[in-house]
Amino acid sequence: MSRPAVPKANTEALLREGTPVNRVRPGGLAALATVHFCSSAMMRACDPMLPSLAQTFGVTAGRAALTVSVYAVAYGLLQLLFGPFGDRYGKRRTIGFAALGCVLGNVLAMFATSLEMLVLARFLAGAAAAGIIALVLAWVGDTVPYDERQPVLARFLMLSLGGMIAGQWVSAVFTEWLGWRAVFALLAGVFCVGGLAISLNREVRTEAVRAPSPHGHVRDIVRVLSEPWARWMLLVVAAEGAFAFSGLAFLPAYLVREFGLALSAAAGVVVLYGIGGFFYAFAARRLLAVLGESGMVFTGGIALGIGWLVLAVGRHWALALPACLVAGVGFYMLHGTLQTLATQMVPALRGTAVSLFASTMFLGIAAGVAGASAVVDRIGTRPVFMVCAAALLAIGAALALSLRQRAAATRLRPTS
Repeated sequence: MSRPAVPKANTEALLREGTPVNRVRPGGLAALATVHFCSSAMMRACDPMLPSLAQTFGVTAGRAALTVSVYAVAYGLLQLLFGPFGDRYGKRRTIGFAALGCVLGNVLAMFATSLEMLVLARFLAGAAAAGIIALVLAWVGDTVPYDERQPVLARFLMLSLGGMIAGQWVSAVFTEWLGWRAVFALLAGVFCVGGLAISLNREVRTEAVRAPSPHGHVRDIVRVLSEPWARWMLLVVAAEGAFAFSGLAFLPAYLVREFGLALSAAAGVVVLYGIGGFFYAFAARRLLAVLGESGMVFTGGIALGIGWLVLAVGRHWALALPACLVAGVGFYMLHGTLQTLATQMVPALRGTAVSLFASTMFLGIAAGVAGASAVVDRIGTRPVFMVCAAALLAIGAALALSLRQRAAATRLRPTS
């Protein structure tokens, strides 16, 4: 028996209570999964092509990394627009339009004749992609009860992981054999198919919308930021983004330069970072039952510290294999827990809250990659890996401590 439709008049009240209000048919879910996957692929697509971009445009690898950091800036800033848009006009409807915007950005990138034009295209693509993954996660928050949410988010995380792996490896292979422009052509085609499938779906076109906020989008953002726990979550995810992704952006180029690996082989090594996430995704329910949320983030921080330390001091490329795998498991233990916590920061404004969460993460990534670019061009890549190891270990420990303190305070709070 199908679930009765929720009257539009009651939707906002149910969202305030965190009650599931939407269901989606398999066809619509496949389209959401497609653009979610492709958005993750696009995010990491430029990492393995940095040496090729540097050669094409006659710049350093650090300068070519603008294609990574500018994408992250656009992705982060536009979350502040797409979150409230998703709450107001419907999350899936907004996702469909965002996917079509990604088509434009990738077509421009495909025809870029200068680094500046490519950077502009990546900015546009990042701005459009801002309306996809965070709103998919917020939609999961609307439809899945909190105690079941982390395993469900882990499945969507597998899509992100698959996209990141595809983005790294397929980009490397295409760049090596067909040229970097072919990567953007492929992305444009997949986004076009997925975006049209969502936008033309009857269920999405009739999706209920929320009444406009009487105070506007800015007040919604201020309301999220007024929560101390939300502010702490945003600070943690910004730091996580800065240190987890600054090293990752330069890892393929480092393996090529330091150990003479082919670009596709270097990307294949880095793929293990994503495969480590698959281990987490398959075991998320059991890990959570054994370790709890605080144990998950603490263990994740330790694994990240070990992985990046080995990458920093290792003198043979083979050491990067276990290091990437361990760091990947650690990152997704930490980030998967953070994502789950983010969906419950402000349930009544879940789209805004999760988009703000993604915004701060990607602004952190942009800052981290920009800072790492300066270090790499001056003194090399290993110091970046060392800093990442220490910082991520500290982040995991600090978040674990705060979760334990919050749990203790909740237990001591009197019930009325």
